[in-house]
Amino acid sequence: MLTTLSIRDFVLIDQLNLELGTGLTTLTGETGAGKSFLLDALGVCIGLRASPDMIRRGARQASITAVFDVPDRHPVFHELRELGLQIDDSELVLRRVIQADGRSRAFVNDEPTSAGTLRRLGETMVEIQGQFDLHGLLSPAHHRSVLDAFAGHGNLLSAVQRSHEALQVAEAELESVCEDLAQAQREESYLRHATEELEELAPEVGEVARLEGRRNLLANMAGIQEAVEQAAHALYGGGGGAGSGGGGSADGEGGDASGEGADARLNQAYRALERAAERGGGEALQPALAAVDRAAVEVNEALAQLQAVEQALEADPAALAQVEDRLFRYRELARKHSGTPDDLAPLLDRFRRGLEALDDSSAHMEALEAVLARARAQYDEAAQRLSASRHEAALRLDQTVMGELPVLKLEQARFRTEIVTDAKGRSALGVDAVTFTAATNAGAAFTGIQKTASGGELSRFLLALKVALANDNPLPTLVFDEVDAGVGGATAEAVGRRLQKLARRVQVLVITHSPQVAAKGAHHLRVSKSDAAARDGGAGGMSDSAPNMTTDVRPLSADERRLEIARMLAGDTLTPEAEAAAQALLRDSQL
Repeated sequence: MLTTLSIRDFVLIDQLNLELGTGLTTLTGETGAGKSFLLDALGVCIGLRASPDMIRRGARQASITAVFDVPDRHPVFHELRELGLQIDDSELVLRRVIQADGRSRAFVNDEPTSAGTLRRLGETMVEIQGQFDLHGLLSPAHHRSVLDAFAGHGNLLSAVQRSHEALQVAEAELESVCEDLAQAQREESYLRHATEELEELAPEVGEVARLEGRRNLLANMAGIQEAVEQAAHALYGGGGGAGSGGGGSADGEGGDASGEGADARLNQAYRALERAAERGGGEALQPALAAVDRAAVEVNEALAQLQAVEQALEADPAALAQVEDRLFRYRELARKHSGTPDDLAPLLDRFRRGLEALDDSSAHMEALEAVLARARAQYDEAAQRLSASRHEAALRLDQTVMGELPVLKLEQARFRTEIVTDAKGRSALGVDAVTFTAATNAGAAFTGIQKTASGGELSRFLLALKVALANDNPLPTLVFDEVDAGVGGATAEAVGRRLQKLARRVQVLVITHSPQVAAKGAHHLRVSKSDAAARDGGAGGMSDSAPNMTTDVRPLSADERRLEIARMLAGDTLTPEAEAAAQALLRDSQL
């Protein structure tokens, strides 16, 4: 509920701190005293439009702060989580600052935010019924959600929403496949030719890099062969190369100075070390023997590798031409398809799938259409359950509202919830359009409740709806702006009784000119306008208001309240009869 409303330099309000309680709070005062400024300020604080002319004349800025005590599990907690905001100790503080240059600043628990965020949060906390009409009982666009809240349709709505999402997925998938198929059919000739070209190449991702490496090897064949022969000559010591099969010659021809290959020299060294080991130096020479042995193994491995390289280099003289031709085909097809060589393998897969879709289109389309048909059937079933429940709930709502109308002196009036169902109009909220209608006189045609002719009748219809919906309304605070307009006597008494009843469930604030309604409040605030010290001129302020006028609001004691209600009954001249009548109203209101 709204616990505190603080206003600074707003229109005619200088400084105001209102502490608000539970139940029904009535606000009274003479016409022009500034009662509407309170609603203007509260509306601005919950995100409605702000303008510089709302700043009190002579002030630099205006500020409004509203403090709410939030009940557990209230919908505002969900909104806060989505916005990344937190509140402590169930206290939500909304603040709006209006600056003279037309800009405004918004805060939630002193964290900067936007006016849109204030409105999003404020709409879950308070409803101002009157000129603002935040939640739109007068707007048919909101009637369906009001009926669903009354009926408690959370689970049924969730089922409809889930089935609607599944239906959208099935529709989108079928539409996508149809588009792909249509495109494939238009391009079938090209698709088959392009697939044949790519299949002839048989591209692989990464093959071009491997081919380029192979081409570089083959292009430098002569240099590589010469280097291999030199390496083999150094290892073998003779002129035969790696493929000659042996070490250098014993008589010193060819190769190195010793006439022996590296392998032969290592063998000689090993045998000499063995002889030394046999003469007693075995333990000391063991590491040297092992090293020479390893060196011999490595030399033999090097010789074997050199033989393999020589054989590979001599295996296919036409290999370079083949590599060049394949690289050319890769690049040619990549340019043709506006991609890179590595794009060709995935492209071939896509073309194949396209052809498969053409070949298997009938079976695939039938399968998707069957999925879509099941999704539609599931949605229709869920929507029909929701629609049936809405019709049943509409009858209960109509009976509840109709039960309130005679109490509010609308004996001839009728209320009816109209539901129009369009089975093909599938949406996430079902297939129903809901409108609240009313007929104010016997025999009159039903029209939308927003078209009810009399302002007083409309106010009472809205009050009847609020009473009917109070148990299902998550809003902890309701504000009525002159809901008793155009009524008096017994009708005003009935309006007051209904406001009292409503205030047992939620916090209710009402601006009233009716003494019968004013007497029903658990709390009574009087709004007055008086002279104040003259202020320096400045930007802002109301152009038709004297700068030394100020609006004030204060709670009334029991005696002050009796006198205020007597004034409302008799005017400026209080009489004993008016005071007695006021006392009677107050006494009766407590029964």
